[in-house]
Amino acid sequence: MKIEKYNQKLLAILGTVGVIFLTVALIAFISITIMEHHRLNDYDTETGILSDEKIERLQKENKREQVISYETPKLVDTLNSIYIVPVSHKTLNEKEDISGLLNAYSSSANDFNRNLDSRYSGGFYGAFNNVIIYNPKDGINKKLFDKRVNFNDIKTEYFDKETLLLIKASEKDTYKDGVINLKDFKSLYIYSFSQNKMEKVGIDGMDVYNYKFINNSKDLVIRFGVDKNNDGQYEEYNEPTLIKKYNFKTGKWH
Repeated sequence: MKIEKYNQKLLAILGTVGVIFLTVALIAFISITIMEHHRLNDYDTETGILSDEKIERLQKENKREQVISYETPKLVDTLNSIYIVPVSHKTLNEKEDISGLLNAYSSSANDFNRNLDSRYSGGFYGAFNNVIIYNPKDGINKKLFDKRVNFNDIKTEYFDKETLLLIKASEKDTYKDGVINLKDFKSLYIYSFSQNKMEKVGIDGMDVYNYKFINNSKDLVIRFGVDKNNDGQYEEYNEPTLIKKYNFKTGKWH
């Protein structure tokens, strides 16, 4: 009887300890999940550029909430010594008056030349709104985008006698939250250095989720996110995707 009572007490103690452990683990898991959710939301909000509607309101007030800055030039074509200069943006803590401020877009080839980076890489990550193509041999630099876009990843793909720049970018506030950011639908932009032109690849009302080149060719398999609930945002965990093949040479879907 004593052994049975001892065993019952031991089981009760172990059961209580187990319940306490599971409770603490559950609370910790919930706390981490909430913190991660807030971190991702804060990141999306911070990296987004203001919508056209908000920009228009700020212009009427002669104020601004964001500024742009030029990142260190990155060497992407060693043979022709061509660089890209990612253009990033920062959100101010409060609105500031535009009067008397220098034009944020003003810069010169000499400015880039002083900061040339000889490192080689196939990808760059950050909070970007444009890319400048810079050739120090002729001193020419040009903006890749003539419209307002937002993206966080720049990839370079190297083929025989060809270098491609690939960017998944949002250009419209499809989610209607006041900013153009990674929540909004994205299209894939492909810039060819040899042809000196850019192609936009996408389907209206869908989000370019990811892509992959086929067997070292320039053709792509692109995975699109389908916005089933029509809220202007693709949600990975409860909305479907579809796959389409893009012929780089013809610009047609298969």
